[in-house]
Amino acid sequence: MGKLKTPILIIIAILIVDQALKIWIKTTMMLGDEFPVFGDWFYIHFVENNGMAFGMELGGNWGKIFLSVFRIIAVVGIGWYLYRLSCKGAPKGLIISVSMVLAGALGNIIDSMFYGMIFNHSYSQVAELFPEGGGYAPFLHGRVVDMFYFPIFSGHYPDWLPFIGGQEFVFFRPVFNIADSSITLGIIFILIFQKRFFKDGNSSV
Repeated sequence: MGKLKTPILIIIAILIVDQALKIWIKTTMMLGDEFPVFGDWFYIHFVENNGMAFGMELGGNWGKIFLSVFRIIAVVGIGWYLYRLSCKGAPKGLIISVSMVLAGALGNIIDSMFYGMIFNHSYSQVAELFPEGGGYAPFLHGRVVDMFYFPIFSGHYPDWLPFIGGQEFVFFRPVFNIADSSITLGIIFILIFQKRFFKDGNSSV
């Protein structure tokens, strides 16, 4: 159990912060509400999505169910891999990185599994937690709450570009959450330090 202490603490800490922020957003803001944090380049902007990280979508009712089931299977696989890494005494940096990926995946799964059941909708109203009339969607059909928006700069594509010429662009347009950030940072750390993490087959399972 001692070897699992670090990943367990990391996962719990990320989940607490992720879910606390999402619940605060859901119970204080309506969809589309926003406020600036730093100037014109960092906003808290409340959106929800039915799909993947950074607001990407996998459409339709069956798409939503498939994505939710896929996430659950992926979490089980990542959890098993993390358990094996911890038992083997794999590099601490790898254990931390995989823990971040697992925590992020769990954070978004919680939204998909339960938010539709425990919240009513946020369209033109502030949602209630455990409303009298029940939630806005059944099990596995909840929407993921996103809030971090970084429109660092904007402009227009050159007119000579086909299809998108003259259209406005914003960098960085996707809205995301702490769970998305945790997954992304965990994967980036693995890619950057892969030679150190995987040397001599240390992390093979």
